[in-house]
Amino acid sequence: MERALPMDGVVVADFSRVLAGPYATMLMADLGATVIKVERPGTGDDTRSWGPPWTEHASSYFESVNRGKRSITLDLGDPADQEAARELVRRSDVLVENFRPGSLARYGLDFDSAAELNPRLVYASISGFGSGAGADLPGYDFVVQALGGLMSITGSPEGPPTKVGVALVDVLTGKDAALGIMAALRQREATGRGQHVEVNLLSSLLASLVNQMSGMLATGVPPARMGNQHPSIAPYETLRCEDAYLVVAIGNDVQFGRLAEALGLVGLAEDERFATNAQRVANRPALVELMENVLGARPAADWQERLQRAGIACGQVNDLSRAVHYAESLGLNPLVDPGQGATAQVRMPIDLSDSAGVKPLAPPRLGEHGEQIRAWLAGPAGPPPA
Repeated sequence: MERALPMDGVVVADFSRVLAGPYATMLMADLGATVIKVERPGTGDDTRSWGPPWTEHASSYFESVNRGKRSITLDLGDPADQEAARELVRRSDVLVENFRPGSLARYGLDFDSAAELNPRLVYASISGFGSGAGADLPGYDFVVQALGGLMSITGSPEGPPTKVGVALVDVLTGKDAALGIMAALRQREATGRGQHVEVNLLSSLLASLVNQMSGMLATGVPPARMGNQHPSIAPYETLRCEDAYLVVAIGNDVQFGRLAEALGLVGLAEDERFATNAQRVANRPALVELMENVLGARPAADWQERLQRAGIACGQVNDLSRAVHYAESLGLNPLVDPGQGATAQVRMPIDLSDSAGVKPLAPPRLGEHGEQIRAWLAGPAGPPPA
């Protein structure tokens, strides 16, 4: 018997665009939900034009977070399309939107209006800074990385504050949105009613700062940029080898003893400067110099193989191509082929033993499924078109 996916039968009306919302709805599509992406006529999601790079059909940015969805274009200023949108709300289990807080009310698509149309609807709103005093502030990942403190702890001590190399806050917020939606769907099983799920970029970022935020709250002292070094552990950083950098992560004194032995640094683990983690942190520059004198004699790949055999957590700094190849070498199957001539994509990282793996639809062309969806909305209630 064919195994079902966890979200089979769940219909998601996706009114979101750019990254956080589309990422959340793509996760749900990967888990089996039917996601209907509502886009502006003519232009669609902003990211359709965010290139280069481009694929055969769209920008690679758009395709990275929109596989598995059906696309319909609706002009929310048009009364007929407004009614189609409201009918979609009536037939959906979940609505996801990231309009500026309050702006959907003029179309009758705010939470209160949607809940009247469909009391079982789980309505998820994603914003930059919440629905209170920050409601009118535009929320872009880069800005939130600055305001939320992430840039203050990213980069070298001598250099400027630095953003992370991907829109990480959007991704984290998308995951928070998906988690909140799952929780609300679970509660709906008990209550029979949906609810309003609200997430925002700034809160998701602050919640993700874990030990760095905790250290600041404990001491009152904001942490500073340390490059690739850890504020509390050593060695836990990038170390220069003959040809490249190697990350070494030592979590306790036993591991450090194994590292010293593998590097041939006899007596290093007993040296009073390095015998405990606190001493290693205090004497980090001297420790790094000793290790890099040895590591510089061989390529990073050789050291990675040797240290991993000794049980040391380590790895050379890969580019994205090498990262994919490394995951493949471990049998992790990191990529998925959406078919229909679409570019390969990174597979959803969740494996469930009792669920079938999904073969997602290719990212949709603008309005690709509009005719079928409009016919469904105009007809009797029933499952959406496949």
